[in-house]
Amino acid sequence: MSHDVIAIDGPSASGKSTVARKVAERLGRVYVDSGALYRSIAWKAMSTGCEAGNPAGIVAALGVMNVECVVVNRAVRYRVDGYEPAAEIRTEQVSGYVSAVAAVPEVRAAVTKWLRGMTKFGPLVMEGRDIGTVVFPDARAKFYLDASPEERARRRSVELAAPGGQADVTRVMSALADRDRRDRGRKTAPLAVAGDARVIDTTGLGIDQVVEAILYRVSEVTACL
Repeated sequence: MSHDVIAIDGPSASGKSTVARKVAERLGRVYVDSGALYRSIAWKAMSTGCEAGNPAGIVAALGVMNVECVVVNRAVRYRVDGYEPAAEIRTEQVSGYVSAVAAVPEVRAAVTKWLRGMTKFGPLVMEGRDIGTVVFPDARAKFYLDASPEERARRRSVELAAPGGQADVTRVMSALADRDRRDRGRKTAPLAVAGDARVIDTTGLGIDQVVEAILYRVSEVTACL
């Protein structure tokens, strides 16, 4: 069975979140940020004092979490034990912790099940790191966004900088490289390019250019159905 899902994968700061959201808006689909689900779980586990190097503790923390997935304004949002974290899941602390959480097989199995269940919400645009390879290998259209390390670090430093300030680009680049190594090296569902994915290097491209490239490819795939 082929699910009506547009899968957009890629490493951190490749532009996939912004692009996926705009593609979903243009096509009237529900937007799904799978990374935010992992981050929400990581944030909750951190709040219980669970260490990143304690997989058993992470699994135990997950086992007592009540995770809800709801659609608000055509985007899936996550509530953990009745609370919807927002800015809390975008901190550097959570960014450094989430890779350890995402590498735990039991966590990935639970999240994959939740993500697959979101087809009940209708046609989706889902972004993440293993959407086209693991979660929806039969997705109708798959994309993998990437950018140069320098460009990704520049983008992320802008996101992290306080108003009027500037983040350390060199430190950010090092952190992104570490995250890439962890994501690509994990045994369960590593970050990888699906064999049938369209790879787009977003370095030097505007968001709208990337969105248009994806929409064009989606129209081609749709015409062949």
